[in-house]
Amino acid sequence: MFLLSTGRAEQIAVQKRLYAGELSGTDDEAAIHGAFVARLHRLAEARAFLIGAPSDIGAGYRRGANLGPWGIRQALLAERHDWPSELAALGVLDIGDVFVVPQLLHDDTLSESQRAASAAALYPQVDPELRRTLPVSPLSILERAIDLAFAINPGLVPFVMGGDHSNAWPVMAALGKLRPKGSFAVVQPDAHTDLLSERLGIKYCFATWSYHANELMGRGGRMVQVGIRATRYDRGHWESTLGVRQFWADECRRDPAAALDAIEAHVRSLPVDGVYFSNDIDGTDDSWASATGTPEAGGLEPWFVLELIRRIGRITKIIAGDVMEVAPPLGPTPADADRTCKLAASYLRETIYAALGAPPPP
Repeated sequence: MFLLSTGRAEQIAVQKRLYAGELSGTDDEAAIHGAFVARLHRLAEARAFLIGAPSDIGAGYRRGANLGPWGIRQALLAERHDWPSELAALGVLDIGDVFVVPQLLHDDTLSESQRAASAAALYPQVDPELRRTLPVSPLSILERAIDLAFAINPGLVPFVMGGDHSNAWPVMAALGKLRPKGSFAVVQPDAHTDLLSERLGIKYCFATWSYHANELMGRGGRMVQVGIRATRYDRGHWESTLGVRQFWADECRRDPAAALDAIEAHVRSLPVDGVYFSNDIDGTDDSWASATGTPEAGGLEPWFVLELIRRIGRITKIIAGDVMEVAPPLGPTPADADRTCKLAASYLRETIYAALGAPPPP
């Protein structure tokens, strides 16, 4: 598992803060790497893990979500002065970021010669026969990383910091291998449906992951989308053709309490024992979350999303969580970028606490 290779100085600075309690007086790169490896060895006893997916290769034309994990971590460290200790007390390990080759998306899109060439570059010390089996694209690497974590400890709860929303697909794929078909649901705050079966011939990207997740779960209303407002078709089309359940932004804004009750009632009615809470930051109104690839007006208020997270945590298990599409460079001003990152950090923290059954400290 690799850490982000660009922005080396910034990466080391963040790692020093994350690993401060584990560096034993020295903070050179060898000590930092040792602390990182030591965390991997503690996965067997952990309750959950954080992993960054600094890839926006699956996004549209406006890029910048590759810096989402960095922005979210920075906000958490700024807002929660003892964030590493807070995670440790919860039994949560931050195990870094997956490595990203910024021209690749998913191994399914690559020729054998490209896979071999990239594998040789990424894993030069690995036996060639084993190297042929290793992933090279960010979505495929993320899926492999979660698979390996589950192999060590199947009770772990993964929390992913994106990256564009295509990074939710590896989480779904890993959960689908671990859990029986139809045994869990997805609750997805989002301005967009992401329900295309393919986009311009690409199977897995920001506009398609929900379609494939819905198929993996067996439909039946297990894909629960909240805050939809930017889509070619009306709700009747999506619900009748794909068996999803949608709560559009206008109804959530018109009567928030009734909408929350309706979402809760629907999730309670599902024959599932867990929920993956996949939170696209653009589900939130753009007055609060403008640093994203496709900001949309008329969206959810932050308090509504936070209350939704808490309710889902009370009525079922949150078996995975994420915050996606945070793109700090796309904020109209530095203040907008800072506001979006702080909000994303609060969403992630609330999801972690809701999943682990603990009220967050003030």
